[in-house]
Amino acid sequence: MNTILQKKNIILNCQPKAKEDVIKDIGKIFYDDGYTTEKYTQAMLDKEKVFNTAIGNAVAIPHGIEEGKCEVKKSGLVIMTFPQGTDWGGETVKLVIGIAGVGDEHIDILSNIAVTCSDEDEVDEILKSSVDQIYDTFANIEGE
Repeated sequence: MNTILQKKNIILNCQPKAKEDVIKDIGKIFYDDGYTTEKYTQAMLDKEKVFNTAIGNAVAIPHGIEEGKCEVKKSGLVIMTFPQGTDWGGETVKLVIGIAGVGDEHIDILSNIAVTCSDEDEVDEILKSSVDQIYDTFANIEGE
């Protein structure tokens, strides 16, 4: 069974909020579901201080700094949609994909997400999708 993404971790139609609060929400889900330790949330917040994880096409991919990788127990994703957009360090994002990757798996996960979200029209389609459709799009993304 692929556990990188669970349907309950796809949260649609979120209201805009501060990116730090979005990251804290994602970190809590990762921790509560056993993907990470509690410290991983801070690793994601620290990443934003050195690198804005908005990647264009209204997508952000918060993940932890290198030093935080030891806080990841198993690779996981949390997906949140913000139809009205939410501010992400000066950029408006509508699709936020939180990533916890074991070892170097996060590199493969990041590149797969980047390909999936490389086209603005595809991102728009994802934003209009149901939980089941989003799950089908992202559930097979994984590391090596």
